[in-house]
Amino acid sequence: MFGLLLLQSQTPVGEVSETIPEEIQLPLWDIALKGGWIMIPILVLSVMAVYIFVERYFAIRKAAQTDENFMNRIKDYIHDGKIDSALALCQSTDSPIARMIEKGIQRIGRPLNDINTAIENVGRLEIARLEKGLPALATAAGGAPMIGFLGTVTGMVKAFYNMSTLGNSIDITALSGGIYEAMVTTVAGLLVGIVAFFAYNILVASVEKVVNGLETHTSEFMDLLNEPAK
Repeated sequence: MFGLLLLQSQTPVGEVSETIPEEIQLPLWDIALKGGWIMIPILVLSVMAVYIFVERYFAIRKAAQTDENFMNRIKDYIHDGKIDSALALCQSTDSPIARMIEKGIQRIGRPLNDINTAIENVGRLEIARLEKGLPALATAAGGAPMIGFLGTVTGMVKAFYNMSTLGNSIDITALSGGIYEAMVTTVAGLLVGIVAFFAYNILVASVEKVVNGLETHTSEFMDLLNEPAK
């Protein structure tokens, strides 16, 4: 009896493997092609977003790197009356704070309000340079999902149009193309939008960090000019 049960419980391995369906693998390029022409602007936005993020990341990172002894040397030169040496140090230093302090040193002798205004004007220009490309990145973050949803609508319109032309003889293969297009464009648009959104916020936070540093060094310079003469 036990032998009979053992024989009944045993199933050939080959028969089991034949009942398991093979996993379907689709190349990424084929999936992108299924999205239709809507994928072209999404692809353009993705390339633009990656370029802007990489280029701005290294530019902002370079602007954030300042010599810790820069302001100390400026203070020593001004205390010793070596204005030309202070100007030469600023001109030899490629950083936003150096260009701001240079403008302030050139205005020494004028009212402090004029000096502060001149420094702030240079600071606004430096910040504008750092923020170059950020509006385009924000546009990619908001525009890519909208274009993807447009592809969703066009894909569903195509699916329902095929359904209406078939009448009672509805074929699932005729509907799958439009639905496939709708899903692919939605995923692509959301993916590009999410990545661009996080990239934009990372760059904005980095710019704010640089701005805080510029304001700190500007305050140090103005305090230096406000010190009473010894």
